[in-house]
Order: sequence, then C-alpha cells, then structure tokens
Amino acid sequence: MLIDVPSQLETERLILRAPCQTGDGQIVNQAIKDSYNELKPWMPFAQSIPAVEETEENLRNAFIKFQKRDSFRFLIFLKNTNEFIGTASLQGINWDIPKGEIGYWINTKFSGNGYITEAVKAVSNLGIVNLHFNRIEIRVESTNIKSRRIPEKLGYTLEGILKNDDLSADGKILTDTCIYALINT
Repeated sequence: MLIDVPSQLETERLILRAPCQTGDGQIVNQAIKDSYNELKPWMPFAQSIPAVEETEENLRNAFIKFQKRDSFRFLIFLKNTNEFIGTASLQGINWDIPKGEIGYWINTKFSGNGYITEAVKAVSNLGIVNLHFNRIEIRVESTNIKSRRIPEKLGYTLEGILKNDDLSADGKILTDTCIYALINT
C-alpha cells in the first residue's frame, strides 16, 4: 500500500519516530537492560537481555515493516531532552477491515508520568484519524494492571476477557487476555 503514513508524530511532551537511525539499537537495548525486571513478566522479547546487534536487527526489520505498511513501530523520545523512553506500535494490521492493535512498553525510570498514555493516544489518533481504521485493539494480560490503565484512561471499551487465551511471557502458564477496543464511529 502506498498510503501516506508519517514517520514522526509529535505530542505536547513527546516525539515519536520510526526506528530509522543508526544507533537506535544501542539506546533501545539500554532501555531494555534498565527495565529488564519490569518487562520480563509481560514481554516475550524480554526473557533474556538481547545483544545490541539483535536489537539493531529487530529495529531494522521493524523499519522495513513500516515502509511496507505492515506495522508501525515508533520510538518515543522526550521532546525537551531527546531521551529515549519506550516504544508504541500499531501492529497486526488488517487493511481489509481496516484495523490494528497497539502495543507499548516504557523504560521503568520514566514510568508513572503519563508518557505512554500520551504516546498511545497519538498512535490511536494516527489509526483512527489518519488511516481511517474502523477498529483499534489493545490486548493486555489480565493481571497487568499498569498496562490495563492505559486503554481505560483513553476511553477504550473493555469488550471481554478471554480465559486461558495465551501463555505468560515466559511460556510457562496460561493467562487471560483483556481485549480493549476503540471503534471509529
């Protein structure tokens, strides 16, 4: 698809940009290291600390997907200091509907300031306003209370909880998944 998707979004406090610069792997990898204990229970990618080269390769693949319009990962930076603080992605895109799913994580030292809520709002607006999505979902493990607060603050509707729907990030136990949705009316 040759649909126009901005490679950078701006909010009051944040800059969100596609992972397209040399050195992105280093800063993202450091944030994963800084937040490892908090990410590990929820994120399959954080079951072990990746090498910088693995993170760089992951980001290059994310940028290729961005260019192909398969998914849109944004790196989040504080506007006033240019510090990297996390990611927010519009992924699992189905252009036939059209719809997608938002995923996110934050470096622990920046949590509790509303940054992820602000970033997810920007990515939600991209999907609904710019891309004319009919539906955006946020799927969250039911016990991840901090992550569940994001869609709740942004007016997403909890459509249901799927029991025994997924495996925990470490693949050891069955978990329940909360499905939140924002519908374009």
